[in-house]
Amino acid sequence: MTIHWCGTGLSAIPGLRRLIEAGHPVTVWNRTVEKAQEAVGDLTQDIRAFDIDALGAVLAKDDVVVSMLPGDWHVPVAELAIAKGANFVSSSYIAPEMRALDDKARAAGVALVNEVGLDPGIDHLMAHSLVEQYRSSDAYDGENHLSFISYCGGIPKHENPFRYKFSWSPLGVLKALRSPSKSIRNYEPFDVARPWDAISSYEAPLPTPESFEVYPNRDSLPFMAQYHFDEKWPVKEFVRGTLRLNGWTDAWDGVFKEVESLSGPEGDARLVEMSDQFWAENAYDEGEPDRVVMCVSLKAEKGDAVAWHKTYVMDAWGDENGTAMARLVSIPVSLAIEAVMGGKISAGVHAAPNDPKLVDAWMSEIDTLAQHLQVVDHNA
Repeated sequence: MTIHWCGTGLSAIPGLRRLIEAGHPVTVWNRTVEKAQEAVGDLTQDIRAFDIDALGAVLAKDDVVVSMLPGDWHVPVAELAIAKGANFVSSSYIAPEMRALDDKARAAGVALVNEVGLDPGIDHLMAHSLVEQYRSSDAYDGENHLSFISYCGGIPKHENPFRYKFSWSPLGVLKALRSPSKSIRNYEPFDVARPWDAISSYEAPLPTPESFEVYPNRDSLPFMAQYHFDEKWPVKEFVRGTLRLNGWTDAWDGVFKEVESLSGPEGDARLVEMSDQFWAENAYDEGEPDRVVMCVSLKAEKGDAVAWHKTYVMDAWGDENGTAMARLVSIPVSLAIEAVMGGKISAGVHAAPNDPKLVDAWMSEIDTLAQHLQVVDHNA
């Protein structure tokens, strides 16, 4: 049973090194062999140039293939895994094309596990934990009105005038600014065309409370079912979104206005120019610490009273061992790989697990990765 880890970008290394150091048989694949050797060459010489045909030639039944490659590779690699009777793991969101492989994966008896990084990933674990705690509490009542929020952001540990720094190409961040979102606000669907149309303030319950700018992203609505919300529960608010430093809106005002005006091939070319400029001006310096803040909260109200309210809060930053982002993305991926190898995740397409034993075990490991991790009971 071999782990075939494909892709050794900045967010992949801590989890990959953890697996090799634990003694698992790992073959490392990367489009540039030299970069992979720089990352893990001190631990292994089983490093190969990524080619899907070469991977297919050695992929065996019950192996685990990991795609930390660009997103357009996930489905082809997952299809190859199914064909070979192998399992698949990625940290990325489940695309419709990936979800469509569920029947084939079940028939082949293999697991295709996705959404097991930071966001998506750790946020799912926190949500599952809170919903389970609420369901089992004395305060549980199917008629309580629920508010759920999940905010995560990678931000500079040391604030800069741009209120943001980049670990890799800014192009993805710029493209995300053009994306609409769906959430629930005041019991109604809340559709937003652009993030800057829905920026609000959120006070994170850190040891020293701290306020951030937040906004919804993507489509939050399918996650109500994923988090086991009962269809009959009255939902006042449900949003999954992004967290930024205060002042981000003002610092990026010109960016928003220009992004809004761009369209077609010329607009795409301008986004690349902007990306190059931002990378030159606002990339992390060597050894400069990043920071990741995540808050997932569930509140149940009965009439005018708050019956139950807890927030899972995490604060982590880069240290001498590397960036917070890299370890919080890749080490949960490594935990998912071990769970698959241990037969703890069933066949089919899955996101981060909701099994309480796995959730608790993974969160215990994540507790060692963050400088602060706590469940805040607002009713205590």
